Amino acid sequence: MSLEEHTNSMLPVIEAELHRQIARLDQPRLRPFYEMLTYHMGWTGENLGRGAKGKRIRPMILLLVTLSCNQEWLRAIPAAASVELVHNFSLVHDDIQDNSPIRRGRSTIWTMYGIPMAINVGDALFSMANQAILDLAKVNSAEKVLKAGKILHDTCLDLTCGQFLDMSYEKRNDMSIDDYWPMIEGKTAALLSACAQIGAVLGNANDATIEQYRIFGRNLGLAFQVQDDIMGVWGEEALTGKSTASDLLEGKNSLPILYGISQKGKFAQRWNASRLRPEDVEEAAQMLKNEGAYEFASREAIRLTDQASEALQKADPQEEAGAALAELVNKLLARES
Repeated sequence: MSLEEHTNSMLPVIEAELHRQIARLDQPRLRPFYEMLTYHMGWTGENLGRGAKGKRIRPMILLLVTLSCNQEWLRAIPAAASVELVHNFSLVHDDIQDNSPIRRGRSTIWTMYGIPMAINVGDALFSMANQAILDLAKVNSAEKVLKAGKILHDTCLDLTCGQFLDMSYEKRNDMSIDDYWPMIEGKTAALLSACAQIGAVLGNANDATIEQYRIFGRNLGLAFQVQDDIMGVWGEEALTGKSTASDLLEGKNSLPILYGISQKGKFAQRWNASRLRPEDVEEAAQMLKNEGAYEFASREAIRLTDQASEALQKADPQEEAGAALAELVNKLLARES
């Protein structure tokens, strides 16, 4: 089966499980609260469609890894829902902390219902993620459930650490590229790594194979974030779902920007002089490209992608699922800028 065929069979089951988990709030007195969650998940409200839901990349990785270990992927469905709920919890809180009004081409929860309600929505998603991971016990051993749960909980702490670094770095003007990697390790790579690990645990893989899947997910996450940073400066809004000017206007500590600062050339001089205005963005992006930031970030994305592919090969995934995983990696990281 191709990635498309796997996606077509897995996505409806993932979506049904997410609906089942969130239906815990489908009660008469809680109806407005429930509708807040269904809005964020992309099931109700404005601009409906697959784009409103997100790509469900993380649960797909988890299920494909389980299948690649020659285990039935349906036994891992509660875990797939759990990691997607964690991802969405982090998005709700990130949007508040970053003051972001748009997510997936739609108004963010906090702009619709206010910050206090949005915090509560994020908390509910986090709580449901913990409930979902325990649902694994219906068809998995207690040992596997505990192991999967530990990975998930460790990862949630990593997410908060990555977010702390991201927010604390906003007040610094001495950030270096060395500071960048621990930040995105927590913010992006940790959850993708957990998806691959949990999938391997539920696939009954041995410790050595689980470790290779961990490395695969980590490097995939790092490469994905670097690619996202590239798109954040030079991408097309139609592809990214956000303004490509935002990273430069918001003073984001992305890899291309940090590289440009480190070169101490025209871009660094302009960057340090004053905050960029919308009319400055095109010129600043060109300065970055002229000084090698695009080339540097692209090389890093390729390096990390190669490391992810190498770990995947060492994990020796079952043929069809392994091919689908490799195809997914290529699809994620081959976005045109």
